[in-house]
Amino acid sequence: MFKIGEFSKLMQVSIRMLRYYDEQGLLKPAKIDPFTGYRMYSTEQIPRLQEILLLRDSKFSTTEMKAIMKARQEIDLRSELEKKKIQIEKEIQLEQDRIEKINHAVKELKDRKFQMYCNINYKKVETFWIISKRERIPTYFHEGLLWKELCAFVEREHIVISQNIYNNVAIYHDREHKDHDVDVEVGMLVTTPGKEKDGFTYRQVEPIDKMAYAMVYGPYSNLGNAYEQIAYWLESHQEQMAEKPSRQICHIGEGDGVSPEEYLTEIQIPLK
Repeated sequence: MFKIGEFSKLMQVSIRMLRYYDEQGLLKPAKIDPFTGYRMYSTEQIPRLQEILLLRDSKFSTTEMKAIMKARQEIDLRSELEKKKIQIEKEIQLEQDRIEKINHAVKELKDRKFQMYCNINYKKVETFWIISKRERIPTYFHEGLLWKELCAFVEREHIVISQNIYNNVAIYHDREHKDHDVDVEVGMLVTTPGKEKDGFTYRQVEPIDKMAYAMVYGPYSNLGNAYEQIAYWLESHQEQMAEKPSRQICHIGEGDGVSPEEYLTEIQIPLK
């Protein structure tokens, strides 16, 4: 089972929203520790959370969500989604992305095919030096701006980047998933430290004796499903997350001149 912060990070849903779903009776914790009061969650709750998020993203109100979830019949959920689809199609063109998401979700609910595109295992990660930029950014989607700043600084200062198996890392310092004001650090591996300047820092990244990692193939949209798969893997292997930042490494990405289907991203979760 997972503490609320751990479940938040793996499911990419903020603690605030998990507590709200608890208060509204949509998703109660699987267990509450009688001594600490900690809310505990299980992988068995992931499908229900997925349906809640689907309804939320499809503009269903909390009252509507309660009624649909109470029915607990897939055919009812599909029917309600189709009604919402018709409603959205009458709205402005900016809603087109939302309609496509509903179409995709309805197909998944009908076929029950939640396909994964990742391999999961664990390994030991040694310490390494990076030149990095760490900031609180509005959302995770703004991470690219940090990378642009870092790459420009590296090029301007003629910094030599390590040509190892990989040469980059993103470190997520928040202990939970957050929708806004996220603490992100982006770094590029170097062989030797240099002089800090303009908010760019040289530092050694902490070694991890036991790191769960997932090699995720395909577009970045696969990452959300990969985190869910990691949750199943951790519980089935009776592993516990350490209270340390998670990481991501881009092995093949948009800067490599390949199609999104050829991307390769590594997710790393420190374990106890």
